Amino acid sequence: MKRVLKEILSTSLYILFVLCAVYLVIHFVGQRTQVLGSSMEPKLSNEDNLIVDKISYRFHEPERYDIIVFPFRYEDNTFYIKRIIGLPGETVQIDEEGNILIDGEVLPEGYGKEVIQSQGRAYEPITLEDDEYFVMGDNRNNSTDSRDPSVGNITREEIVGRAWLRIWPLDKFGLIKHR
Repeated sequence: MKRVLKEILSTSLYILFVLCAVYLVIHFVGQRTQVLGSSMEPKLSNEDNLIVDKISYRFHEPERYDIIVFPFRYEDNTFYIKRIIGLPGETVQIDEEGNILIDGEVLPEGYGKEVIQSQGRAYEPITLEDDEYFVMGDNRNNSTDSRDPSVGNITREEIVGRAWLRIWPLDKFGLIKHR
């Protein structure tokens, strides 16, 4: 009987340790998320499963062109995946030709799937605060992003992490290149 109790206690402690380790990894290191929609095509597609790196931004600030995950402010358990375009302190605007301007200069980038048709709230200059980022989907004409008032500027505190690894579908398995 004593041996059985010892075995039950040992197994229970092992299971508790595993559950605590899993919780710590998911909460502080990385988590799985799924892409819903086509706003990040062609880089990421609908139903891609990703691992989000939640630790690297503890050591450095997010950079332009990073693909980040953040919660949607108006719906619980809904996360958006977008690319950082504007950094803290910069002024972002989209001109009538669909060019993204950072501090009045055209942003050299080729991530957009097509020419931007809707400037959204970026038709006039948007100056970012010291902890704010301007984000956009790569599929610019099919993306609810910082141009839309429901998303707006993203604060540093809202960023969950950086898209790191695509785990599904298997034929696209691999690290996600941000640049």
